[in-house]
Amino acid sequence: MMNTTDYLQVIDETIKNGPYKANWESLSAYEVPQWYRQAKFGIFIHWGLYSVPAFSNEWYSRNMYIQGTKEYEHHLAVYGNHKEFGYKDFIPLFTAKQFDPGGWAALFKASGARYVIPVAEHHDGFQMYKSAVSHYNTYDMGPGRDILGELKAAFEEQGLELGVSSHRAEHWFFMSHGKAFDSDIREPLVRGDFYWPAMPEPDHHDPYGSPPSGEYLEDWLIRCCELVDQYQPKIFYFDWWIENAAFRPYLQKFAAYYYNRAAERGMPAAINYKHDAFMFGSAVPDVERGQFAELKPFFWQTDTAAARNSWCYTENNDYKSAAEIIRDLVDIVSKNGNLLLNVGPKADGSFAEEDQAILTAIGSWLGTNGEAIYDTSFWRIFGEGPTRIEEGQFTDGQAKTFTPEDIRFTVKGSCLYATVLVYPEDGIVRIQSLREKSPCFEGILRDVTVLGFSEQPAWERDTEALTIRTTAVTSALPVVFKLELA
Repeated sequence: MMNTTDYLQVIDETIKNGPYKANWESLSAYEVPQWYRQAKFGIFIHWGLYSVPAFSNEWYSRNMYIQGTKEYEHHLAVYGNHKEFGYKDFIPLFTAKQFDPGGWAALFKASGARYVIPVAEHHDGFQMYKSAVSHYNTYDMGPGRDILGELKAAFEEQGLELGVSSHRAEHWFFMSHGKAFDSDIREPLVRGDFYWPAMPEPDHHDPYGSPPSGEYLEDWLIRCCELVDQYQPKIFYFDWWIENAAFRPYLQKFAAYYYNRAAERGMPAAINYKHDAFMFGSAVPDVERGQFAELKPFFWQTDTAAARNSWCYTENNDYKSAAEIIRDLVDIVSKNGNLLLNVGPKADGSFAEEDQAILTAIGSWLGTNGEAIYDTSFWRIFGEGPTRIEEGQFTDGQAKTFTPEDIRFTVKGSCLYATVLVYPEDGIVRIQSLREKSPCFEGILRDVTVLGFSEQPAWERDTEALTIRTTAVTSALPVVFKLELA
């Protein structure tokens, strides 16, 4: 096992000798890597012990210990008494017999994604990689494989960038409800135990209550830095609760260590955060299950899932349509953002048919229209149309009702791309922002073509709109016009 004292000293020395220091002033010099800004589309993966029960969602490990919940009752009915069969007893059942890292990488490549972020450790505390910090990981237990290491190698073969996600912060309290009755979660719990520390859970009146101890925060820091050193991720994604004030000095230490390690390797890296956990400008803000209503001058990311009800696979997942996800991707990119789309493999390592179909459909659309997405920048305005996006997180509960008037813009070189989110049945598109004497565009429009179709559209500009007419273009998915400018 790791000598934590020595490792903490390595962390301190790396910060001392590197360009980035553990304070916001120094970290504000951070710049978002260009490759990340240009990638536009990535894949998120929630896969772990919670995929074995495949019930309700990925919070099964917490909720199964809360008496009266559907997870608690389900656990009693299917697995029996919590004292005899607790969450730890899912480890031997997590064998991942059909896990094929090469097949995963090929599927993600076919989806059009350019980076992939597996959850390395979820709130439950089970590490999906070989670790010197704890034996509760996929190499020492369960599958007996370094899942993250195998994925990294497979992604590299496909030209996909690797990120990692840590949800470890919430483990401080995540398993605490098992102490309320006679379960397998009982004192004494010491560092290194699977359920440690299982402290009281903050409530909505005091969300930052029960602040983590110094011992726990050091353990959290070491786990994060271990991921950096072993797997060299290009992106490090953090889930919520790191905004707890107790984490601040440790977040600064981690960011300085990570950015310094990246600088040593000549490998620009990025951190994703929520809820203002990082000082603005020191990392990339992320909007969970939501997006912004307007174009932003700063780069940002949306993370959402293919299913509305869960991040992991369950037997009753409520899947979005590929068309809905593609429209959101176009909208997000037009506003200077990236889309990180989550899929949840089954416990055995295979993917549900619905997940595969969604990824394949997105990849097919990007194969035709990707030049309007990849390597593009935002334009003077993000778009036009009557549909207003509800801003903020957790706003993707229902599909947005876009119209043929809803159009989004991106730009690359001398080309402006106008993506019609819902193509009109009559084939007539009117773009008011490109009318003659528009405050948005007073230049010369040389030509208009439509991606993926051989028809040459007819077009004209007047003081009302740029009007584009087609007769053979039909699609249930967004249609992209390529406008060549002088």
